[in-house]
Amino acid sequence: MSDLKAIVEALIFAAPEPVTLKTLVKLLDTEPKEDIVAAIKELKQDYDRPGGLQMVEVAGGYQIVTRPELHEWVRRLFHERTTTKLSVAALETLAVIAYKQPATGPEIAEIRGVNTAGVLGTLIERKLIKIVGRKQVVGRPFLYGTTREFLTRFGLNDLSDLPKVEDMSELLGFDIPASIGEPAPQTSLPFDTHASEPAAEPAPEDKEPVH
Repeated sequence: MSDLKAIVEALIFAAPEPVTLKTLVKLLDTEPKEDIVAAIKELKQDYDRPGGLQMVEVAGGYQIVTRPELHEWVRRLFHERTTTKLSVAALETLAVIAYKQPATGPEIAEIRGVNTAGVLGTLIERKLIKIVGRKQVVGRPFLYGTTREFLTRFGLNDLSDLPKVEDMSELLGFDIPASIGEPAPQTSLPFDTHASEPAAEPAPEDKEPVH
């Protein structure tokens, strides 16, 4: 296929979510995998130049997006309203989950020192976290982990890209509890893209008492 690079570019550009190599290989099943990999490499080189677009690796796949410094102009084009930002409590809770996942509501509350039930619901609604199982202890509380949307929203390819806690604190503009520590080494994403989404609201046993 003489214009393989152009086809790969079109697929990545048109896709609403990051496109993985596995997806490209499946779509382009008549092409050798090594040719597709070579096309991706050439595309990345093409976009490694000044311009309005950039090709990024995020959430285990590839996306062609506008450069961050141009976002204000793009917002003007679409007349976007200011997006409701996450509260400090939500960001802090999200940070705890990102570094300690999988974690239960009571464990998160213990680190933050405050109730997290309502915040967890907000983060689930935003698709930044999801229920990934239950801890095998009394009450079997839900375990929470981050989602692929979390990686995409924060520009991370995988969890190993998480910055140091002190750097994250500086980035977010508030002190993340020191007890979070450093993220544990992760070899795979803490979610299954083929699994059905669990209920959005935590079960009653997962509601921790207000401090």
